[in-house]
Amino acid sequence: MGLKVTDERLQEDTQLARFNALIVCEEPNNRLDKFVGTMIWDGQSYPLDLDNMLLRGCKIRNTDECHGLVIFAGNDTKIMRNGGKTRFKRTLIDKLMNYMVYTIFVLLVLICAGLAIGHTYWYESIGSKAWYLRDGLDYTSSYRGFLSFWGYIIILNTMVPISLYVSVEVIRLGQSKFINWDLQMYYADKDTPAKARTTTLNEQLGQIEYIFSDKTGTLTQNIMAFKKCTITGRTYGQTNQSLAFRGT
Repeated sequence: MGLKVTDERLQEDTQLARFNALIVCEEPNNRLDKFVGTMIWDGQSYPLDLDNMLLRGCKIRNTDECHGLVIFAGNDTKIMRNGGKTRFKRTLIDKLMNYMVYTIFVLLVLICAGLAIGHTYWYESIGSKAWYLRDGLDYTSSYRGFLSFWGYIIILNTMVPISLYVSVEVIRLGQSKFINWDLQMYYADKDTPAKARTTTLNEQLGQIEYIFSDKTGTLTQNIMAFKKCTITGRTYGQTNQSLAFRGT
């Protein structure tokens, strides 16, 4: 809703052309529930709040035309300020597998580094003096140790369980199919079976600790079934006569 003073004094196009107010407001932010500002016009100050604002993306209905003043545009609007980077959600199993793979990879690097250092000392003390081990290459011991490091990386790369991700994904796919085929979750009234839209649904369901519901009907159905009632002494609906007699 616009200010009352602008509604009364800006009815004609000529009045709008002479409009020279100054808006003093807060810095661009992402708070959708608050706006603080002041319009200074002809020496008078008029407060502005969220009720006088139209956020980006709003649609006006039942209105032929509307005149307004743009305060924030582009990336300074509240909607754009709220639009951050999409956060990729990972399950606890994914985080555990990533931690295991990173740990195994670091262990692999340490083992290969130790073997390369041992190869360097061995070549200086024994390998360079054995005539039957000479390959005709004039490489230093440090360079040979560097080459052996990458050789050990290639040999021991099977320590890193890359296929673990594929195996877990295949297991998830199979479990999601079992969810789709579960007859206990089939809703016969609307012929609607359960549908797992993501392969991580099964492990997420197994790790739920708390369920928060905003209103009745979110997790249940709003179906009101008639039980019984009494009107002018007459009982309608099924009732237990013995219990009703004892109650009276």
